[in-house]
Amino acid sequence: MKTILISGGSGFVGQSLFNFFKNQNYDVNILSREILKDSKKLDEFIQNSDILINLSGANIINRWSEKYKKLLYKSRIDTTKTLVESIKRVEKKPKMFISTSAVGIYDNKSKYDENGSLGDDFLSKLCQDWEKEALKAKNTTTKVLVFRFGIVLGKSGGAFKKMITPFKLGLGGIIGNGKQHFSYIHIEDLLEAYKYIIKNEFDGIFNLTAPIPTTNYEFTKTLGKVLNRATIFTIPEFILKLIFSEGAKVLSDGQSAVPKKLLDLGFEFKYKNIEDSLKSLVK
Repeated sequence: MKTILISGGSGFVGQSLFNFFKNQNYDVNILSREILKDSKKLDEFIQNSDILINLSGANIINRWSEKYKKLLYKSRIDTTKTLVESIKRVEKKPKMFISTSAVGIYDNKSKYDENGSLGDDFLSKLCQDWEKEALKAKNTTTKVLVFRFGIVLGKSGGAFKKMITPFKLGLGGIIGNGKQHFSYIHIEDLLEAYKYIIKNEFDGIFNLTAPIPTTNYEFTKTLGKVLNRATIFTIPEFILKLIFSEGAKVLSDGQSAVPKKLLDLGFEFKYKNIEDSLKSLVK
């Protein structure tokens, strides 16, 4: 039985992975903040794990004050550094270290696979530093992977759970002009992708996104269609900036990413387009 250790396991994706792999007969543990602060206990957990999954990080959808930007950075880079240092210290190292990033690492000028052009804003630089810290574990015998998430869509949490209520009430609408890219992945495909990668012991950097990216306009109209609700409202960008400050860019300035590496390795997505994804979530 393989043992999986999850850092950042209290969130939507972490809980989904925990339950999924428990049902797959894996031994799954979650790293608490207390253990992360105790190097001796951390080393004990890591050297007794086959797979280490790093999901740690404060919620990106928030108002980005200077204080919160420091929290976004510290919660990702410092935690990843702590995990990598432990991997280097312990004698029995995990077989795989799967760290997290986001498609926000790319600019928004085109559609990109894993070799896409990187951006130069705060979010992109945050992701770049996050990945650099994780990749320092490559100097060990542990295989290192980075999963660049799109927006994760699932019934029980994340962005979809927050947005479904206003749409059901007929209050959903496009953001700005709606032309911004919207790269996403259905939670079921994300879980199966983890399983596929772990089973086949791949390494490298992967986009975890559906094969067919969409736009905010297409997402909005499709969700209205499957719910049989009107989507006549528009949320102006300046309103988002008032609420989220610089963090509004996450909602108003998306990236278009495709999972070329997963597809090349033979992974089959269950939900390839936005209509199939949303129908499964609202039925």
